[in-house]
Amino acid sequence: YEGHNKDLSWISKIQVNHPAVLRRAEQIQARRPVKKEWQAAWLLKAVTFIDLTTLSGDDTSSNIQRLCYKAKYPIREDLLKALNMHDKGITTAAVCVYPARVCDAVKALKAVGCNIPVASVATGFPAGQTHLKTRLEEIRLAVEDGATEIDIVINRTLVLTGQWEALYGEIRQFRKACGEAHLKTILATGELGSLTNVYKASMIAMMAGSDFIKTSTGKETVNATFPVAIVMLRAIRDFFWKTGNKIGFKPAGGIRSAKDSLAWLSLVKEELGDEWLKPELFRIGASTLLSDIERQIYHHVTGRYAAYHDLPMS
Repeated sequence: YEGHNKDLSWISKIQVNHPAVLRRAEQIQARRPVKKEWQAAWLLKAVTFIDLTTLSGDDTSSNIQRLCYKAKYPIREDLLKALNMHDKGITTAAVCVYPARVCDAVKALKAVGCNIPVASVATGFPAGQTHLKTRLEEIRLAVEDGATEIDIVINRTLVLTGQWEALYGEIRQFRKACGEAHLKTILATGELGSLTNVYKASMIAMMAGSDFIKTSTGKETVNATFPVAIVMLRAIRDFFWKTGNKIGFKPAGGIRSAKDSLAWLSLVKEELGDEWLKPELFRIGASTLLSDIERQIYHHVTGRYAAYHDLPMS
């Protein structure tokens, strides 16, 4: 898959069977949730896949500090003890912030003695509507500041106008600008117009060297949905069959409840198998999800639901 002027004409011939995808999505959503006694174990597993995220205009170094503390200590110590999981070193998979906050995050994680990665969004997040030159510079600066994962957004215009070679070329350049850092490519699926485009964009992103493909920025009106996920997961599977390379999957945006997180885990397990259920190949982008998981674990351990003050944000 190397080389710039490769022939991508086959991309335009792809068609996704929309009704079949919707049927599959309904089928999965109708499944029973995990059995009671296994639920706590699965919820703790879900914690280890979270990219704990804050992407707000009012982010300051102090709420980045709180975020990083929470990433290192996601679940209250006494709850972990009750489940005999207090010595397993459970943390979230990463923290995810804006480029200007990377330094704060690196510093805060160092202060709590936590070596999880700092992920930075880049390339004119969330719209991607800035000049290519500044989009590339943004990646380089974030990496310089210590980000080891970069969540880039693609230029949706190129998808909507069918400019697949140009899209491939841009992502190749993003890949190069990342250097050693992992590249997570946000497709912003809510803005791609069709499931066929979601499949095509997934393929191009993987061919161009992405380590992960990610559904959404969390800023679009439609974020991570099951139909879109199924198409992306099938693309990941096809790419694996063609190349032997395993590419990661990251749903993001609107994943707020513990129950949702379990549904995402079981979707990935069904479509790609257990080997994808590890932080190297699966992440969940979320900000409020963790507190709901903690609430559910509290309930599992104590038999009652936590009052708001029982489980502070950090």
